[in-house]
Amino acid sequence: MTRPVDDLIETLYRGLSGDVALLDDVMAPEWGDASSGPASGRAGIERLVAAVNHAFSQFTIVVQTVVDGRGEDGNGMVAVRGEMRGVHEGEWLGVPATGKAVRIRIHEFHEISDGLVIRSWGLEDWFGWLRQVGAVGSDGPGVYEGKPGIS
Repeated sequence: MTRPVDDLIETLYRGLSGDVALLDDVMAPEWGDASSGPASGRAGIERLVAAVNHAFSQFTIVVQTVVDGRGEDGNGMVAVRGEMRGVHEGEWLGVPATGKAVRIRIHEFHEISDGLVIRSWGLEDWFGWLRQVGAVGSDGPGVYEGKPGIS
């Protein structure tokens, strides 16, 4: 019997939100982030989670939609639409803390094999985040504290 996809995904995102011990139950030791190689493996994901939790207090990932593309054997792809939420209280992507509550849309795909996530692809709306914290204007590149905007 395969693990219910909602349980797998909710546990994954609770782990990615900061409770990294949960990742042992859902993420393969050789897990890889296909969209950003440096976060690959358990040590890489733990560093990333620590960095995010340093930059954002009250950080959590809210799962909004799960599309289960796995086969009858429980292996295959799962798509997730969600949102990262937190308060920007530390430098992130070169932007100093703003104290602003933010919401960042995410769209991710996870490859599941033998009940574990073995590979992930993610797309986060970092441009939307830059707008929320005032690093770019609503009409495109802007200036943040005298520094050229990001285009």
